[in-house]
This record gives sequence, structure tokens and C-alpha cells, in this order.
Amino acid sequence: QVKKAVEALLAFARSKAKGGALLLNESESVQLLVTVWKVPRVAQVIKIPLPHGIRPETAEVCLFTKDEPNLSAEQTENLYRKLLIQNGIRSVSQIISYKTLKKEYKLFEAKRRLLSRFDLFLSDDRIRRLLPSHIGKHFYESKKAPLSVNLKARNLAKELQKRIQGTTLPVTNKGCCYTARIGHTGMKADEILDNIIAAAEVIAKKLPKNWKNVKILHIKTLKSVALPIFSANISNLDE
Repeated sequence: QVKKAVEALLAFARSKAKGGALLLNESESVQLLVTVWKVPRVAQVIKIPLPHGIRPETAEVCLFTKDEPNLSAEQTENLYRKLLIQNGIRSVSQIISYKTLKKEYKLFEAKRRLLSRFDLFLSDDRIRRLLPSHIGKHFYESKKAPLSVNLKARNLAKELQKRIQGTTLPVTNKGCCYTARIGHTGMKADEILDNIIAAAEVIAKKLPKNWKNVKILHIKTLKSVALPIFSANISNLDE
């Protein structure tokens, strides 16, 4: 059922891409829509590791780090750049220390430019809670809130890849429908299928009230209709 829906979506995207598959815009996301029976009391962000990366190799990634004692902002940034290179991580395009963030990105216009320059933001988990007051609400509204990473992790490459190639499902306590990006139209149908199954498994465990709370799952691209891939039994509502 899911595979049929994925193939239909990809066929639709190809028919829309003028000049056939050669001009297919890889960045058109494929999204998983989760509709729940019962709106949770507390908002949360569910982190979902995926078997197949959903960002093109060219995606721009920015990392915010804590300030190292007795080092200037520039020295701190160089220190972390070396650490990433030592661990074979080449996917982070820019490192911004907390000090630089406070000083150079104070103005709204600077924050907006920063937001538009990168596809993904990561944050050293030691300063994660300090960020909301400095980066402003636009990061959260445009679903680009920085994802926490542990820069002290034993396997740093694995820790960062999990975030860079994974996805998130922001669950709010305001409504009953949530969206996670689980692929793009340049991927193979089987890769998107694997990602959907992996996402469903995580959602089944992490969603408030678990899988019982899932009412309907749809997949869609930005320009397509939403195709249902799972519909829960009405008896789940009673439980």
C-alpha cells in the first residue's frame, strides 16, 4: 500500500517536472503527515533517524557551539572545525560560537539572512537552551529550530550524521496534524519506503499514547494531494 502511494507520488512529480526526469527538482520534499485522535497536552519534537539521507549532498549545515574558556570566538570556531575534520565530518559548512551569535546576529535582518543561508542548524547541546532568546521566533516558525548534538560523543561522525540525515516530527498541543520530511522526489521509491517504515516505528514508540493515537498517515509533496497510506481502526478511539 505504502509503496504504491510512493510510486504514484514520484510519477506525479515527474509528470510535473517539465522535460521529464532530467529536470526533476530534487529538493521537492516528500512529507509524512500524521493525524492523531487525541491532541497531546505537551508539545514535543520527535527525533527520527532515517536509513536513507534526505538532504542533497550540497545542503548547507550550520553548527552553533559553546564558548571555550580563555579562547576568542575565532579560536573556539577553529578548535571545533579541527575536531570535525579529525572525525571526517565535511558536511558542516559553518561553525558559529555563542559569542559570535550574540554579537554579530543581534539585528533582525542579520538573523533573517542567517536563517535563509542554511538548510539545517545544529546546536551544541550545552548551549541549546540559551538559543531561543538569541535566534528569534522565525527559526521556529520556519521549522529550522537548531537540533541538539553531543559534541563530546564518542562517535562524533555518527552523532552528527544521525541529525543531518535524520528528520523531526514537531508535535504541538494546538492541533492534531503534524508533518515530517521523509524524503525528496529525486530518491528511489524503495528508499522513501524504508524511510516511511523507519519513521512509523519511531512515531509508534515516541508519540504521546503511542501508535494507538495515530488516526491517519498520509504522504504528499508540496504540489500533490495527500495520499492516505494508513487508517486506524475506529475501535482505537475507545481505548
